[in-house]
Amino acid sequence: MQRRAKSRLTAISLYTGAGGLDLGFEAAGFETRVAVEFDRDAVRTLRHNRDWAVVDDDIHSDKAASKELLSLASLRQGDASVLIGGPPCQPFSKSGYWASGDALRLADPRASTLGAYLRVLRDTLPAAYLIENVPGIAFSDKDEGLSFIKREIRKINKETGHQYTFNAGLLRAVEFGVPQDRQRVFIVGHRDGLNFEFPQPTHRLPSREGVQFLFDAHKAPLLTAWDAIGDLEDDDDPALAITGKWAGLLPSIPEGRNYLHHTDRGDGVALFGWRRRYWNFLLKLSKDLPSWTIAAQPGPAIGPFHWKNRRLSARELCRLQTFPEDYEVIGSLRAVQKQLGNAVPSALAEVLALEIRRQFFGGAKTKATKATLIPVQRAARPGPEPVMPVPLMYRKLVGSHEAHPGTGKGYGALRRADLVAAG
Repeated sequence: MQRRAKSRLTAISLYTGAGGLDLGFEAAGFETRVAVEFDRDAVRTLRHNRDWAVVDDDIHSDKAASKELLSLASLRQGDASVLIGGPPCQPFSKSGYWASGDALRLADPRASTLGAYLRVLRDTLPAAYLIENVPGIAFSDKDEGLSFIKREIRKINKETGHQYTFNAGLLRAVEFGVPQDRQRVFIVGHRDGLNFEFPQPTHRLPSREGVQFLFDAHKAPLLTAWDAIGDLEDDDDPALAITGKWAGLLPSIPEGRNYLHHTDRGDGVALFGWRRRYWNFLLKLSKDLPSWTIAAQPGPAIGPFHWKNRRLSARELCRLQTFPEDYEVIGSLRAVQKQLGNAVPSALAEVLALEIRRQFFGGAKTKATKATLIPVQRAARPGPEPVMPVPLMYRKLVGSHEAHPGTGKGYGALRRADLVAAG
């Protein structure tokens, strides 16, 4: 258990989850004074690792009233350096949008979490704030979420006489040294009208072929899954074994590929139609590439899976999310993956926190210190694992399969259209 360090920079944390944002801010010199989290496993994780005051209740409850949060944090209105949090993002997620064809978004009851965050902002009046959310909140034709936040910020300024700014940026974690290709929208503002300049990418991007772009030669090499977890011994825990209908097919897919390998446009056997499945169906990590986004609630055949044809362990998931090495996420593997899949990579949070500290609290001439949670490049990367033949049980699927006809024309969309027509 880490004891509370003395710090002049303080944070109030909402929707804390396993603490991904907080750990990045902590590494940049901020102290979380109070955290609000409803999920029981995440609460156990927070209390196991840190002695932060944790409100284990819904954000709308009396326990999470703004006055209570300030009291638990031993802060007065206006004292906190920053309010941070990522309101649950289901109404704005890409998967949620396409699942319904036209998600409710702000009309979805789950979107009230945005309003709760802004309520705490108005009541506590921190010097700065940071909101994290999925890219879907900023879709050009579906940006109600961003517009709502802008309107509420203007109301807060009118009611309180402050000048909170609104600066939004879409960041790709792999461009900042995270060994995972994950995109998130961040909104940052300051109480006294200071605008925030988002940091510039420091690491190269992978091309579709896995080759690092030559015109990014001035940037650091991207960090791969091997850099993150290559030193961890192979884990034979039975809980990591893949189960279900497609378990036996995974060894026949090369590193860095997914089910598309087994289509008529891939190099394997034509078992599936082109793009008829989710991208992460039978998706396998490559030692030469960053991990793909860690899903919070994967199905039995949803990756990314380890190149050794198993699920990723809790330690490996923590590494890919750049959590501190001594931080232990509590719960079953399913609970651990849910917590980590919903988290912000801590190294990305640290990069942002260092810039917030430099631009808002350290003076214009202060240079941000290099992030400490970014892993180092690992030498002696071995070659890819051998690819096994397709088992006989799957060969009955060999044949001609239709490719996906395009957005809004797949099987699911047609079924929804039939239901609508039927009244």
